[in-house]
Amino acid sequence: MKINEMSQILIGASCLKALKEVNLYYVNLHISQCRLTVQSSVKERKTMGKGDSRPEWMKIILKYNKPDPLKSWWQLVNSVGGYLILWVLMIRSLEISYWLTLALSVFAAGFLIRIFIIFHDCGHGSFFKSKRMNTITGIITGLMVFTPYHKWHHDHHIQHNTVGNLEKRGTGDVKTLTVDEYNKLSGWKRFSYRFYRHPVFLFGVAPPLLFVVQNRFTKSYMSVKEKLYVHISNLALVGAIALIIWAIGWRAFLLVQLPVLYIATVHGVWLFYVQHQFRHVLWTNTRNWDYQTVALRGSSLFKLPALLNWFTGSIGYHHIHHLRPAIPNYNLKRCHMENPLFQQVKPITFMTAFESLLLRLWDEKKQSLIRFREM
Repeated sequence: MKINEMSQILIGASCLKALKEVNLYYVNLHISQCRLTVQSSVKERKTMGKGDSRPEWMKIILKYNKPDPLKSWWQLVNSVGGYLILWVLMIRSLEISYWLTLALSVFAAGFLIRIFIIFHDCGHGSFFKSKRMNTITGIITGLMVFTPYHKWHHDHHIQHNTVGNLEKRGTGDVKTLTVDEYNKLSGWKRFSYRFYRHPVFLFGVAPPLLFVVQNRFTKSYMSVKEKLYVHISNLALVGAIALIIWAIGWRAFLLVQLPVLYIATVHGVWLFYVQHQFRHVLWTNTRNWDYQTVALRGSSLFKLPALLNWFTGSIGYHHIHHLRPAIPNYNLKRCHMENPLFQQVKPITFMTAFESLLLRLWDEKKQSLIRFREM
């Protein structure tokens, strides 16, 4: 009996250890996301009956937090529906003029960007109340934007929890070196960095490569399950493309899909770039890193014309998004406009957005991004 009992104990301990190892990755993944929520909840419980001691911005922003099912479904229908209608029109236009096809591709790309915003919101769990609906919608829209849902969801949450932190660069962001780091590089590595940061490569070449090629690969830190999701996503994408080619032919598919994908990825990457790469953006170390400060000063308010704001799902109000990622895209602008507290953020215009394309390095002395010639 003692031997059997000992065996059961050992087996149970081994199973428990294995279970802990399997779940450790997922626990660590969500710790940083949950920390602020937990701290806020603890603080709220401690101050019950003593007044609400939460930061003013948190009390203001929570009412914009809930997704509206009607708005979410309508946005999904008009975005995916509009994209599919334009796709069909582009196929028909091939018989008339390819210039007409290219003209239609500009609008189709706008709808594809809008679909990516929905995909993005699903990753934050903000588009629907149901986690299952967010996951299903995220996976389907992920195929449309050539992005595996679970992989992107993982990397993007890391980016949210490390944005503006000089000691935690490298995941989900645009590679940015400090002046000191650049000066320590060899000649070849300096050339490589200059090549990478050049607008022709960063916006003309890299975007389609990111979505079509890089998104197809797994990463070493990913779990077996997450790697499997990437492979399944790749197979589903290949299957969908094969079905479309079977229906309309490979030539028609390429003539329609390539310009749409190129325009959408270039403008999407540029939009993401402007959100965190501007002259007086905030970068700091872990010790001085503060959630609210980095959200408001490390993320931009990019004011766009009404039509572009519609296509981009108001993501130009990126400071609001980083303050509270759980806010659906259709509530971002309203949250900003209704609260003077958030209007103190200096907006980025088209002119300053284009200037940011020339910024290359973080100068720790000047506390700003600078051009190479400003070193």
